[in-house]
Amino acid sequence: MSHFTEQEIAYLNSQRLGRLATVDAAGTPYVVPVGFRYNPELDTIDIAGRELRQSLKFTHAASGRPLAFVVDDVLPPWQPRGIQIRGRGAALTDESRPFLAPWGEQVDAIIRITPEVISAWGLDTAAYQRNRRRV
Repeated sequence: MSHFTEQEIAYLNSQRLGRLATVDAAGTPYVVPVGFRYNPELDTIDIAGRELRQSLKFTHAASGRPLAFVVDDVLPPWQPRGIQIRGRGAALTDESRPFLAPWGEQVDAIIRITPEVISAWGLDTAAYQRNRRRV
């Protein structure tokens, strides 16, 4: 059983771009837009990108420090909705069995986020009412 609600999974599957927030060893935040996909087999968020292994986000994810991931948008006239996932990331590489990138291409490295806290708004609740829970 998934930690995500059906509405949250449908929303994640309908979106292409999110923002990944990591921190370096000094605690300095770093936020970048990323492509992602919901991985139903593992109930995780998988992030891929060009030259991912050489990126700061990959280095930060490999450190084991907490991170956060946000996907959001606004429907007209003003109906904000989104999801924030906080947890630990893993920087994974495997050239023998490539991972599936959000755009359908196989890649040899991803950042995999295992959720610890999920906070959503405007999906199964009213736009200003959050559904927040530890998983």
